[in-house]
Amino acid sequence: MSTGTTDQGVAGGVAQGSNTLTITDNRTGRQYEVPIEDETIRSIDLRRIKVNDDDFGLMTYDPAFMNTASCRSSITYIDGDRGILEYRGYPIEQLAERSSYLEVAYLLIHGELPTQPQLDTWTHEVTIHTFVHENVKEFMQGFRYDAHPMGMLLASTGALSTFYPEATQIKDVDLRYQQIVRLIAKMPTLAAFAYRHNRGMPYVYPDNDLSYAGNFLSMIYKIAELKYQPDPRLERALDVLFILHADHEQNCSTSAVRSVGSSQVDPYSAVAAGVGALYGPLHGGANEAVLRMLRRIRTTDNIPEFVEGVKKGEERLMGFGHRVYKNYDPRATIIKRAAMDVFEVTGTNPLLDIATELEKIALEDEYFVSRKLYPNVDFYSGLIYEALGMPVEMFPVLFAIGRTSGWIAQWLEMIDDKEQKIARPRQIYTGGRERDYVPMSQR
Repeated sequence: MSTGTTDQGVAGGVAQGSNTLTITDNRTGRQYEVPIEDETIRSIDLRRIKVNDDDFGLMTYDPAFMNTASCRSSITYIDGDRGILEYRGYPIEQLAERSSYLEVAYLLIHGELPTQPQLDTWTHEVTIHTFVHENVKEFMQGFRYDAHPMGMLLASTGALSTFYPEATQIKDVDLRYQQIVRLIAKMPTLAAFAYRHNRGMPYVYPDNDLSYAGNFLSMIYKIAELKYQPDPRLERALDVLFILHADHEQNCSTSAVRSVGSSQVDPYSAVAAGVGALYGPLHGGANEAVLRMLRRIRTTDNIPEFVEGVKKGEERLMGFGHRVYKNYDPRATIIKRAAMDVFEVTGTNPLLDIATELEKIALEDEYFVSRKLYPNVDFYSGLIYEALGMPVEMFPVLFAIGRTSGWIAQWLEMIDDKEQKIARPRQIYTGGRERDYVPMSQR
């Protein structure tokens, strides 16, 4: 390491050899001590590294935030190398097996599992707020018959802010709590209305006698019966899907909620931003891509040829691999079991045989194992949604219902984080400079 003066950095007085990073700027020969905390350095500390006093200072360049933490969070823990997912420290496997979605939503938002009285109160509050204003129904009816349900959900979620103008008072704890309850309660209703609108069917009002998942199934499927009774296996499978999708750290849609929410806008607008991000095919459309792939394969006999095509770069293996997980996605194991429960009711989807055989081959083939291409949550979720009678356009909508509690928990954490400011990433300017205006006649 070259010699030179040492700048003690922002946290002045840090002893060399302690929990710091020593950086040598070979342009100047100067050394800088940068504190390390939680295995990270603050990028703002790099601004002290300058060639001269007029220099802006060093920045980091990290497209897509591949190695940049934007916040501190105590909500979701992921260890991608070991295949671990925890909500508030609780393993996803235990929550999916023993908990309900509303209990998990309470955990995400409040930080602790509820007592029975707390859960009863929480469930009651959510249940009695599932109805939406009649003007919302009229708003939904204004969409074209073939409007994408995700676009309808995006617009109607944002529109809720106009029905509850007090939601802008985000520092008022009581008012803030009302909006949290309303968002979780009304999201399934908006989603069901979007589905029925696409089908040209009358909207079905919520049934407060049913569970959270059961009520959604009622609003989707009820035709002329006086009382819809969901099959408990479908009801439970959908509840598990909501749990698995409830939160997943700083993904694209969660980052969108935090970024838009950092302007201190109302939570409906912030969550609408999350819906918009989830609308994209690279985020909420992954399970649809899996179904397209399975249909293209057609039969198990075609799997070897397809696998060879993947190895040659001629085909894409959808539903395998993950930006975070470098091991088996823990949600994939749970959702596979849920799929089997659903198929007991609906009958086996012919695509299941293709999916099962493809998974078996991929898990044994050194090509995929060496690249850590394991099944993720999207590999089986699309099969479940299809078995429930959902068109592919509804897949991200169902995702959004479950993710709402996570978005809200992340938004709350961001609002109360004194380190957070309005999001404003830096850029590296690559355009021209100091160009003189050219009159139109001379261009």
